[in-house]
Amino acid sequence: MALDIQQTEREGITILELNGRIAAGPEASGLREKVAQLSAAGILKLVFNMARVDYIDSTGLGALVMCATNLRKQDGNVKLLNLNRRNIELLVMTKLATVFEIFTDEQDAVNSYYPDRKINTFDVLSFVRQMKHEDGE
Repeated sequence: MALDIQQTEREGITILELNGRIAAGPEASGLREKVAQLSAAGILKLVFNMARVDYIDSTGLGALVMCATNLRKQDGNVKLLNLNRRNIELLVMTKLATVFEIFTDEQDAVNSYYPDRKINTFDVLSFVRQMKHEDGE
């Protein structure tokens, strides 16, 4: 399945609604190209809504990191929103959960760009503890 990217905006923050897979090939390169186009236009504060991303491979992880790195070099950033359990586990196992801010609520993700606003970030440590508990460890 190709990666479909829809762009919306909320309070001056660009939200990319991702639908499909982020994998080697046109999906990962399409995401990188979309972010490059936005950054060239001066749009540097992004949220990736990943509620409909069902699969991320190693190339997809690389694309996410490249997008974040390129935006951060320009004083921008990308936040991740609504990851499914499998994708959260992938970020935790690869230690990339420490590279990204992860949110379960769109307003919190938007608020994270405004230092004076209260936000609730995703608690990775609680998630790992819950996984261990569910696995019987």
